Amino acid sequence: MARSIDDAVAALADRADATALAGGTWIMRAPIRREPPIRFCVGLTRIPELNAVDISASEIRIGACVTHARLVSALAGVRGCEGLVTAAGSAANPAVRQMATIGGNLCASAFPASDLAPSLLSLDAEVELSGPGGDERLPVGRFLERRGSLEPGILLTAVVIPRRALKSGHARLPLRKAGDYPVAIVSMTAELRGDGAVEDIRVTVGSVEASPRRWTQLEQALLGRRLDPNGAYDLAQAEAHIFTGRDGVDAPGWYRVQVLPALARRAAQAVLAGP
Repeated sequence: MARSIDDAVAALADRADATALAGGTWIMRAPIRREPPIRFCVGLTRIPELNAVDISASEIRIGACVTHARLVSALAGVRGCEGLVTAAGSAANPAVRQMATIGGNLCASAFPASDLAPSLLSLDAEVELSGPGGDERLPVGRFLERRGSLEPGILLTAVVIPRRALKSGHARLPLRKAGDYPVAIVSMTAELRGDGAVEDIRVTVGSVEASPRRWTQLEQALLGRRLDPNGAYDLAQAEAHIFTGRDGVDAPGWYRVQVLPALARRAAQAVLAGP
């Protein structure tokens, strides 16, 4: 059990088979995924900085060991975080939300159905990393690309969200045979003018492909228009073909793509329903 970030980084760098352990909801199911057993874990939950949520006028800093449930209580009512609160509060099930952490959620590279990853991507969030060579801050999208190839000893310590005058929404589609996880996700963050027209917008799709990504074609189509859920549905129908859905036991790839326009409409409704 590490007592500081430096202790954790040193322990992780010292052994090639070391794994960082926070909530454990992903690691403990490794045998189900037929992965080799974890031989050495570095516990992170006793490090104070990793359990803190700090909200300032310019940014929100969330420690990597903050759980989904804690995220909901800490960010409830914070403008611009409506979509992230929905994502954290609807992910998996209550038992998992009490244990699963924001850092573990982002680091699980083989988990395409993450609710937090597309929501954070739509918020232009960044991650803070600590390692033997020092500290680094990366856009969350860049981290998602690199997370499977990080050198030993690199530890995600925090997620940082810039505060802006915006609204956000998160829409997901769970199916019974998918268990607690969605087969498709659309997260939307928008800055609206007084007349309701879109000044700036981020739309992110999750669970459809192996990793979440921005839906830039839909963003460009919505920019400058008055945000309208039915209009978002029509524009999303025209642009959904850019995605190649992943096939899985829970849903075929074509179905994941087919439901995206309806989720875009729901995400736009959530944005307009915000404060």
